[in-house]
Amino acid sequence: MTYCMYNNHYSTPISVIIIIIVVMCATFIYIDNIGEIDAQSSKKSKKEPSIPILRDNDLKTELIVDKLQFPSGMEFIGNDDLLVIEKNTGKVKRVTNGEVVGDLLDLNVATKSERGLLGIAVLDISKTKHASNYGPNDKFVFLFVTETENEDDGEILGNRVYRFDFVNGALINPVLLLDLPYLPGPSHNGGVMKIGPDNNLYIIMGDLNRLKDPTGDTIASNLQGTSLPDGRGGVLRITPDGETVNDGFTLGVGGLLDKYYGYGVRNSFGIGFDNVTGFLWDTENGSHYGDEINIIKPGFNSGWRQVLGLSSMYSEFSNKEFDKSKLVTFNGNGKYYDPVLTWNDTIAPTTIAFIHSSTLGQEYMDDVLVGGVKNGTILHFDLNQTRTGLQLEGSLSDKVVNNPNELDTAIFGTGFDIITDIKIDPIDGDVYVLAAKTKNGKIYKVSQDGDA
Repeated sequence: MTYCMYNNHYSTPISVIIIIIVVMCATFIYIDNIGEIDAQSSKKSKKEPSIPILRDNDLKTELIVDKLQFPSGMEFIGNDDLLVIEKNTGKVKRVTNGEVVGDLLDLNVATKSERGLLGIAVLDISKTKHASNYGPNDKFVFLFVTETENEDDGEILGNRVYRFDFVNGALINPVLLLDLPYLPGPSHNGGVMKIGPDNNLYIIMGDLNRLKDPTGDTIASNLQGTSLPDGRGGVLRITPDGETVNDGFTLGVGGLLDKYYGYGVRNSFGIGFDNVTGFLWDTENGSHYGDEINIIKPGFNSGWRQVLGLSSMYSEFSNKEFDKSKLVTFNGNGKYYDPVLTWNDTIAPTTIAFIHSSTLGQEYMDDVLVGGVKNGTILHFDLNQTRTGLQLEGSLSDKVVNNPNELDTAIFGTGFDIITDIKIDPIDGDVYVLAAKTKNGKIYKVSQDGDA
C-alpha cells in the first residue's frame, strides 16, 4: 500500500478523496479474497498429497503407497509386487498391487546418521547352483544392515550382508555372507546392492567417515602405507554364497582385497547396471564439491582421497609421478578413471537406474535416470553411441556442472522428496520411485498418460 503526505497549505478535492477511499476498499477486499484462497489452498494441500511434477506431459505420476517409515530401498519379486526396506525400523515390507500386505522381517538396526537397513537385492534361485533344492519361483533376498544386539539400538555388531530364502511368501534361513566394519562412522556406510548380469552380488560401501578417526584408513582410499582393505571405500563383488568370484580378475590378496571390484569411493547411494552393455555405473557424493557419476570397470579407482571430480582439476595429476606417489594401483591391477559427469556444487545424487523398456515411450528406451536429494529431482540422460558416457552438449560438454541451470533440460521430474531408489517393473516397464521421509515415505509410479 502507498501512503501520500500533503502539505497543509494545499487542500484536497472531495472527489479525489472519494476515489481514494473506493480504491482502498477494493484493495482490502481483493487482499481478503486472496488470503481466503491461500487458506483454502493450504487446507487442501494438507488433506491431499502433493504429486510430483513431470516435464513430459505424456507421462503421469500416481501415488501408490504412503506412510512408509523412511524407506531406503525396494526390489521387485513380481509384477506390481515389491519388497521394501525401511532404514530405521529394520522392517522388510511386502507391497502388492499398491497395498502393504505385511511385514516379512523386523531386524535390530542402528539408526544414527546413515546406519540402518540400507540395501536389498533379489535373485531367482533358478539361476544359481541351488536351483534343484528349491521351487521355480523361490528367490534369494540379500540385505545390507547395520545390525545391533537388541531392538533398542544397542551394541552394534557390524555392517552385515545376509542372504535369506524367500519361500512361500516368507523370509527364512538367514545366512551371514559378509561381516564388514562400521567404525568410525556413523556416516558413509553405503550399503546399496545389485545383482549383476553374472548373477553375482555387487555391494558399494563408503569410507565410514574416516576423517573422524584416521585409524580407519585403508589403502582402498588411496592412502599409501595404511591398512589392507577391509570392505570400506569401494565396490565389493561376491557369489550368492558369499565367496570370491573366480573369473580371472582380482586386485590382490589380503584382507578382503580379492572381493573388491572397484575402490577409491568416498560415499555412495546408488549403483546400477546398463542392460545393454552390462557395465556397472554408480553415483558418488563428494564433500563440498565433486559429486560424480561413474562407470565402474574391473579395478576401477574413483580417486578418493586424492582426486575428487575430474583429474584435470588437479595440476599435479599431469605429473607422471602422481600415480606412483598418490594413487594406489595394487601392482597395476587398479586404474584411475575420470567420472562421466561431476558437479562443482553438491546435489547429493542417490539412485541410478536404466530404462530397458519403451513403456514410457521410445525416446526413453535404454536411457538412464538419476535421483537426488535436492528438490527431489530426477535427471534423465541419453547415453553416447558407445554407451561409455552421457550424451552431453553445449556447456556440459566438459563433463562439469558449473551451474544448476545447465541441467534444466535434463530434468525428468521434481518434488519427489529424498529419492532413495528407482526401479523399473520387469514385467510392464513402469518406473517406480521410492521417496523417503521419516514418517511418510512414499512409492510413486510413473507411466504413460492414456489421456494425453
